[in-house]
Amino acid sequence: MTGILAGPRPPEGFDMDWLGLFETPCFTEFDVGSIHFCVNRHAVYMFVTAFIVIALFVAAASKSGLVPQGVRNFVESIVEFVRNQIAVEVIGPEGRPWVPFLTSMFCFIFVANIFGIIPGIQFPVTSRIAVPAFLALLSWVLFITVGIKTQGLAYFKNTLFPPGVPKPIYILVTPIEFISTFIVRPLTLSIRLFANMMAGHVLLSIFFLGTAYLLAKPSTIPFAVPAFALGVALIVFEILVAVLQAYIFTILTAVYIAGAVHPEH
Repeated sequence: MTGILAGPRPPEGFDMDWLGLFETPCFTEFDVGSIHFCVNRHAVYMFVTAFIVIALFVAAASKSGLVPQGVRNFVESIVEFVRNQIAVEVIGPEGRPWVPFLTSMFCFIFVANIFGIIPGIQFPVTSRIAVPAFLALLSWVLFITVGIKTQGLAYFKNTLFPPGVPKPIYILVTPIEFISTFIVRPLTLSIRLFANMMAGHVLLSIFFLGTAYLLAKPSTIPFAVPAFALGVALIVFEILVAVLQAYIFTILTAVYIAGAVHPEH
């Protein structure tokens, strides 16, 4: 009677530790003064990401000739896209000096994201909140610094007290501007990137681990085919997400810099 009420028992052999997908045990640990360092695969992938981006640009810069070919043509296409579609389009002519930074950010985030579908790695670097949070903090510091450099301390006045607003309305507008500009911006930048890449990592893990489990029993093999097909489709979708998230993060950074460079009148 107890067995009937309890219902069928779940199949054995598929005990998945979902939190383990994001656990990265230390390869080595050491202390520098009072600071404790842990070198894990996430740290290694982060340095590998930076190395790939640097190596790509160094390889492109080493190529000579009037007509760009190979890796130089590829890198110049990325630089031209960021310059025309992000820096100049969003910031204006003042955005040209920001092309190297915005291009580096776009490439780093894209490579970090694409690690999630590379066989043998399958771990997007940006699926750990520390990396998106650091990038968002960098963007936050930059646009505030640019605002102060361009407008002086009047940057805070122009931001918190927008011109043309009736003075009594400042009671509502000023707190909203302060929260949205100086608190919400870095939070939304980091959480958006982190959440999208973490969700994609979990979905790919579910479908491919589920495929392996379904293949283990003859009776469930027919169900493994659609599970695998959906996993492959998700890989294509993750490539799109990797590009889109890199673009969104970069263009929002450009928007924030533009707001700091061009005060509202």
